[in-house]
Amino acid sequence: MIKAILTGHSKGLGLGIARALLERGHAVLGISRSQCDALELQYPTLLQQISLDLASSASLDWLESSRDLNDFIANTTQLLLINNAGLVSPIGPLGSQATLDISRSVQLNVTVPLAMSALLTQKMQSHQKLRILHVSSGAAQSAYPGWSVYCATKAALDMHAKAVQQDQSPNVTICSLAPGVIDTGMQTQIRETDELLFPNKQRFIQLKNTNSLSSPETTGEQLVHYLLSPNFGKLAVDDLRAH
Repeated sequence: MIKAILTGHSKGLGLGIARALLERGHAVLGISRSQCDALELQYPTLLQQISLDLASSASLDWLESSRDLNDFIANTTQLLLINNAGLVSPIGPLGSQATLDISRSVQLNVTVPLAMSALLTQKMQSHQKLRILHVSSGAAQSAYPGWSVYCATKAALDMHAKAVQQDQSPNVTICSLAPGVIDTGMQTQIRETDELLFPNKQRFIQLKNTNSLSSPETTGEQLVHYLLSPNFGKLAVDDLRAH
């Protein structure tokens, strides 16, 4: 039996990933600040939801002792962890970045994926296998003005996957995957940002105006296909657009 733990499942790409998994008949434990009631009505036996602000430092302590998490992991041979939740803020040069915003972004974009990966590896039994997918970004490889925190946190995921792959942990495979530019709320936030804070704003406006953004549903389907493929984990860092 395949089960998936998915962060940020209630909207955007996370919702697209959740739908693609559920349509295949795979159980999903979604962890997000908000819940998706419509999805739970559609898949009442397959979808479980935990309402939790993962950007809070207390969230990991709660998850580690969560009975819901422990019960979900039981009775599965293949567990998937999709670290999708993330923040693009703070956007702007150093002088405009609030320390609290930096802390929340690092917590959600880096600490949670790394800690969840370790936590699930420790909870797995010897007969169970774990596939870890970090949702990365092209910003992990290319620096953008105004995105120092976002670029740094996504680069951390790429390096984490490379190092974990070298650990050669039994029954654990990992990939940090850039999914492309997707029409989500994050893109809306980017387009609404003051150009003084994000000089590349016009590029993202043009992507929207020329219909160059992929849909969350299509990308979610492609990402799940990639995650379930026999070649998953051969590359520690990859780009979905290359497939």
